[in-house]
Amino acid sequence: MQETWNSFPQQYREQAYAVLEVLRKHDRFIVCAHASPDGDAVGSTAMMAFVLKALGKQVIIYNTSGLPDYLRWLPQPCYWHTHLSPLPFTPEVAIVLDCGEAHRTGEEMASSLAAGLPCINIDHHRGNPLFGTVANWVDPDFAATAQAIAYIAQAAGLALKGDIAKNLGLALLTDTGGFAHGNTNVHVLALVTHLVGLGLDIPALREQLDHQWSLGRMRLWGKLMGSVALRRRDTIAFIAIPYSLFQETGATKEDLEGFVDMMRRLKGVKATIMLREDKPKLCKFSLRSAGDIDVRAAAASLNGGGHKNAAGGTIKLPLPEAAEAVVQAVSEELDQEGE
Repeated sequence: MQETWNSFPQQYREQAYAVLEVLRKHDRFIVCAHASPDGDAVGSTAMMAFVLKALGKQVIIYNTSGLPDYLRWLPQPCYWHTHLSPLPFTPEVAIVLDCGEAHRTGEEMASSLAAGLPCINIDHHRGNPLFGTVANWVDPDFAATAQAIAYIAQAAGLALKGDIAKNLGLALLTDTGGFAHGNTNVHVLALVTHLVGLGLDIPALREQLDHQWSLGRMRLWGKLMGSVALRRRDTIAFIAIPYSLFQETGATKEDLEGFVDMMRRLKGVKATIMLREDKPKLCKFSLRSAGDIDVRAAAASLNGGGHKNAAGGTIKLPLPEAAEAVVQAVSEELDQEGE
């Protein structure tokens, strides 16, 4: 294991040791990630809790949305709390993972952080304002926040196998689009090679991830497939999803996972937009692209954020007006880029 650890970039090893030293100074932690957690948020949260438990620390996992149903098969180190009261103990430090901004943790946790709860901020979103008050490790070159947790685990002398490996593998799989996105770099592949060498079955992990569909999700995707539209001379694929469609199909918001990426399969499409109505005047948008096309810039113009090829945010407008605003923002970005 030492040989593999020494093969990782020196700056990652140094930063991992620095964060580990901070962890050793405290005893009671609450670990959280953004609301509506994806594979990286779930994997990172579980991994960090496993690391803390191995260090003999007290750990609470918190997420305002809870553990997604489609990921409940993943091994977890402890119960996921969805409220900050009551808790089994009072945390000394919050570890906030995979959040470009503190408010993405939800109202309860954001309020606690604003009130002075010490915070360690570990993330990979470009534009993160470094809101950690105890420590910050933000690296946009990471494909997933779980990469940082993997290096911290290694710094602590923990082998990346078993339950930790499954959560890390899941995080890398989902945030790289099955190792198909442009963020699949040499460091990602080095970690995957290490995981496989220690026994992680990537095909089995993929099989488990892909076979979690509900009938509601199948019905929802059937409706959505027939409703995708093309905009801006057929270079943008767009879908607007009214709240009523979830009631009609029996699906949940989690059942949309992956659909915005699916739309990129359309020939000639350079960017995709998925707009989801959550309330009459509140919509969530997700943007995807490939290569040099920067959808994060379009998201930022709407007070959102994310990564170059995967971004999103919320917009406080009725669905028709939100649709017009998001399509215009993405179109203007493509025009500016000459695409």
